[in-house]
Amino acid sequence: MRQNPSFAMTDVAELRRVIAGNPWATLVGRDADGATASHYAILLDPHRDDLTIVGHVGRPDDLVLGLGQPDQELLVVFQGPHGYISPGWYGDVPAVPTWNYVAVHLSGVPEILDADENLKVLEHLVEHFENRFPSPRGMWTPPNDETFVRRLESGTIGFRLTPTRVVAKRKLSQNKPDDVVENVILELSRDEKFPNPALVAEMQRAHDARVAARAQNA
Repeated sequence: MRQNPSFAMTDVAELRRVIAGNPWATLVGRDADGATASHYAILLDPHRDDLTIVGHVGRPDDLVLGLGQPDQELLVVFQGPHGYISPGWYGDVPAVPTWNYVAVHLSGVPEILDADENLKVLEHLVEHFENRFPSPRGMWTPPNDETFVRRLESGTIGFRLTPTRVVAKRKLSQNKPDDVVENVILELSRDEKFPNPALVAEMQRAHDARVAARAQNA
């Protein structure tokens, strides 16, 4: 993803927020036949406070993604809220349609986990998503038993990735005047046919932060 300084995201806390809120990621790797993209749920490493992530892939996706190959980078893409922006929302000025979005790209050589570490990642993944339910089911909840869980784990490859390259972009009309940004937020908010509350919230968050920063520096 080409970076644009006007839209760059660099704050680690904000990047972690986007990653945590959008765990369904795209993994891009390469084998002898070329590039391959796969899709998996990826989480922040619960034992770290940086941008280290953990996840797993099912065999044989590890091979087509080049996992475990020396110096073979993996690109992990997290897509945040996004949506169409009509030029009519900019007022009576020359304008073209655009797309607002938030995206985080993490690249690095992943560390392949052993069976016990991979099992911990799988347990963390299940707990993370099951905890939203009244009666969550863990990895070891009956009728799951050790034989079943170990067989499940053996069909996956776990990894940890501490990125050596981070490219993150928040393109949310920051290059427009305040009144235009506020009108775009308003139009998105009242679009009954294509509601996009997540993008509205992300734009409002970015706009409020920008206004507050200007006031502080005034």
